[in-house]
This record gives sequence, C-alpha cells and structure tokens, in this order.
Amino acid sequence: MARHSHPSHSHLRESIAQLAARLMAEGIQDFALAKRKAARQLGAADTQNLPNNSEIEQALRTYQALYQREHQENQLSQLRAQALQVMGMLARFDPLLTGSVLRGTATPYSDINILLFADSQKEVELYLLNRELVYKTSEKRFRFSDGLRPVPVLHLSNSGEAEVQLAILSIADRRQLPLSPIDGLTMKGARLIELQSLLDKET
Repeated sequence: MARHSHPSHSHLRESIAQLAARLMAEGIQDFALAKRKAARQLGAADTQNLPNNSEIEQALRTYQALYQREHQENQLSQLRAQALQVMGMLARFDPLLTGSVLRGTATPYSDINILLFADSQKEVELYLLNRELVYKTSEKRFRFSDGLRPVPVLHLSNSGEAEVQLAILSIADRRQLPLSPIDGLTMKGARLIELQSLLDKET
C-alpha cells in the first residue's frame, strides 16, 4: 500500500512554499535560499519536507496574481523589452531568453538571463568591448544531461535597468540545452522573433 504524507507535513510544505514565494516576490532570487529562509521563519529549519522549485514557482504565480498583478505585468513587459534590445544587439550569437523573464514570474529584482552560443568566451567579450560596453565576468554551474558543467557568464549593468546575465555556451550546446533548475527538464528558451511575438501580444 502506498504511503501518504501526514496532513501536517503537507500543510507545512505548502506554508513553506507560500512564504518562500513571498520572499522571492520581495527580492530573493535564489529558490534554495528562499525555501531555507521560509523554513527557518516557520520554525521548521530541520524539516526534510521542503517544497521543490516547481511548487514555489507556482506559489509565486499565485502571489503575483493576487497582490501584484498590474505592477508585475508592467514590470515584465519592461524586462522583456530590455531583453529584446540586448538580444538584437547580440543576434550574431543566436541568443535565447530564459529564466523568470521568459516564464513570466519576474520580479522588480530579477535579472535577465540570456544564453549565447559562440566559439569562445573571448569572441563575445571582444564584441562587447568593441561597442564600449562595460561588463563583469563570473562562472555559473549549469546542469546538462551528462552532469554539472561550469559556464562563463558576462554581466551587463546599466543604471536604472535590470542586470543582464549572458551565459556563454558552445555552438554544439545549441543541440542540447542545459536542464531547467525548476523542473529538471530541458531549459525553455525564446529566440528574438519569439520574444517579439510575446511583446506584440502584450500590447
């Protein structure tokens, strides 16, 4: 006979998801940090029954629909318009918009996440330098079907605009994208023309 979660465990899991969603709406961007902080605030720091990222994102959608609908929709349109401009500038690298700006759960604190495909990191850096664009570099671990892999990331920041994070993948990676941290499936991405279509529907 299948075992069922105790009702109190199910309620706690839901409460953690709802609080984590509110914390993300208020500024935390990392799912793991949000759920740990939510568990601590609810006095359940030692619980093993934490919600997964999909549950938290669904709770975030609900929270935004209830409390932030108009503001969040306007913010999302602005972020997508900014992403479109950046992707147009970087069209030669076959950019793909990913993350919360594509999924529709972006907050005023969200970054714009874009995947680029190039022969090397230097190729992208030279392209930015030739256009006198200032950027910072870092590294992020992406999960692929064959395991975790470090990926170089370039950060573009302009005063008054969201930070743009450009993750640089190889040309070959275009055939097998990283896995989503939300559901573990192949990451969804929107090309320039697809993002333009999304924006056209919003106007």
